[in-house]
Amino acid sequence: MNIGGKALLLFSGGQDSATCLAWALSRYKMVETVGFDYDQRHAIELQCRDQVRDQIAALNPEWEKRLGQDHIVDLSVLGEISETSLTRDVEIEMHETGLPSTFVPGRNLIFLNFAAAIGYRRGITTLIGGMCEADFSGYPDCRQDTLDQTMRSISMGMDKTFRLETPLMHISKAGAWNLANELGGQALIEVILEQTHTCYLGERGERQAWGYGCGHCPACDLRAKGWEKFSADQSNR
Repeated sequence: MNIGGKALLLFSGGQDSATCLAWALSRYKMVETVGFDYDQRHAIELQCRDQVRDQIAALNPEWEKRLGQDHIVDLSVLGEISETSLTRDVEIEMHETGLPSTFVPGRNLIFLNFAAAIGYRRGITTLIGGMCEADFSGYPDCRQDTLDQTMRSISMGMDKTFRLETPLMHISKAGAWNLANELGGQALIEVILEQTHTCYLGERGERQAWGYGCGHCPACDLRAKGWEKFSADQSNR
């Protein structure tokens, strides 16, 4: 495998970004991370980030050497202008637009622009994100076309070529579990199960087979179904 230079990972502390962190550490000489505080209802994910970072890096001496600085960006203004189930204590439901109420308009577009601004200052032009259009909630800012157009705009506006890596873009949630297994085996799987947070409601009570969460929000549902299929596939091998 060819090892690249520097990369900046959009890192929430959830299953997908944790898998992407292991993926990035296996491919880049230096990986920095950035998280965003937008007054999200599940802000507990921000509290999980440090342990997820540290425990994944500790799985491999090379990964530990490659893990660089972490950045937190205050985007609370996004929470203020967003009337969504991720930024308000309201019921998760489908809107007449066909989008779920968990859709935060412009979120990924804003995240990428801020990440690129940090990357510009840090001399990093490769961004990595856990966006996926295979198993997702229908968010238009997770689509490959949207992200490609956004990166073109960023590159033009920065007068420097930026690129975005999305290792999960075309794989299912079961595939994401499988990728984690390929990257770090059972040790990485255990870190994801025990330390990451995905639940939209921010619940972290009883441990389920697939990790922590309410068990019924869209994020928990996707994670649980992915784990079930991954586990069944593993049993059949």
